[in-house]
Amino acid sequence: MRINKYIATSGFCSRRKADKLIDDGVVTIDGKVAKPGDDADEHSSVKVNGIALTIEGKEDIYLILNKPVGVITTADENADNTVFDYIDLEDRLFYIGRLDVASSGLLLMTNNGDVANKISSPKNEHEKEYIVSVNKKMTRAFLDNMRKGVVIDDSRTKPAHIKKMTDVKFKMVITEGRNRQIRRMTEALGYEVKSLKRIRVMNLKIRELGEGNWRYLSKNERRELLDQLK
Repeated sequence: MRINKYIATSGFCSRRKADKLIDDGVVTIDGKVAKPGDDADEHSSVKVNGIALTIEGKEDIYLILNKPVGVITTADENADNTVFDYIDLEDRLFYIGRLDVASSGLLLMTNNGDVANKISSPKNEHEKEYIVSVNKKMTRAFLDNMRKGVVIDDSRTKPAHIKKMTDVKFKMVITEGRNRQIRRMTEALGYEVKSLKRIRVMNLKIRELGEGNWRYLSKNERRELLDQLK
């Protein structure tokens, strides 16, 4: 396999970050500095900054966490109350599509950096579904604008699917993931988000998973997820 995929499969980092490490000249294959496009396999001696990597016996992990409000989505080991405080595993994991500290719900995590990169890539337009409550009664114009797209960062967001639930609550499906996108869209229209919960990413649903709890994907969920990435 290509060296960048090897590094991602080892769980060291995503394929995109692996490309930078290769460009920086800190990756070696059997003692030689790796170049973009080089190949490696389970018999190769691959090192990053002298740290040996391996894919032998590597088992991919896929899990979802129901992130509570107030928990920080970060890999910073010096931060308190992070999503990793809720996962009792020693494997290096990547979170896919962060949730801000005031938001809750489904956070997909894996040790496969290549898969994490594919799901996170904006060009793939994978669906994410949320339940959103706002601070006042919604007008038809508000819902129509949320559906058609709102200008933030000097560009309009992509069309979204909106379903009204109550006068102050709606479901929203988006296919992009700009920073604090839904909150900023509502603010641009004169509203304030009171609560925001992600309930689905692609085929994965949070269902009855308790707040602060996590679970591995089922075999069917995992197969369907990976099939969508082919």
